[in-house]
Amino acid sequence: MYFMTPPPVFQPAGNYYDKYAARNPLVRWMMRGFMNDFDDLVLLSGVGDRAIEIGCGEGELSIRLARKGIEVTGCDIAEEAIIEARARAARAGVAVQFEHCGIEESGQWMGAAPLVVCCEVLEHLDDTSSALDALSRLSTGYLLVSVPREPIWRVLNVARLRYLTDLGNTPGHIKHWSRRAFVDMLSRRFEIIAVRSPLPWTMVLCRVAG
Repeated sequence: MYFMTPPPVFQPAGNYYDKYAARNPLVRWMMRGFMNDFDDLVLLSGVGDRAIEIGCGEGELSIRLARKGIEVTGCDIAEEAIIEARARAARAGVAVQFEHCGIEESGQWMGAAPLVVCCEVLEHLDDTSSALDALSRLSTGYLLVSVPREPIWRVLNVARLRYLTDLGNTPGHIKHWSRRAFVDMLSRRFEIIAVRSPLPWTMVLCRVAG
């Protein structure tokens, strides 16, 4: 999942692992936890019939929302991810609008929605404050965000002998938050509605001030 905006403010795309299609039993278990908490927070938001996903990657979360009868538009900076997302939506038999564009342009064709989703994106960005400003402009109600939970994320990478020279840091991750630090940062801008901790992520539903 990637944020969509040109440099130098944000980092370019760089998906190293399609966790949604993983066959590893442990990864599949972790993804079930992620998806269950995602579903719970979407339900808690009372999203209605419209949602936007920024940094949609291969489109799995947008497709999941569309299966609930929600009209979804998603965007990503990686053209290859958008091509794959469109293919997956077609195979799933759902209608999702996927576009390859930057976040500055996204408001021109997406407008705003009661729920904006931005999962596994903020850790890639130089300027978190500007990113949150952009996301809040797209939302008329709620923002659902998630990031890797540190240091657990890097510990698990080391345990599977990945990225050892970077002490387990996944390439492209330039920001790192514990659960408390992430929630504290968001609480300075938004009303925190609910926090979930599916291993190894922190997922937060926020209310955006009107």
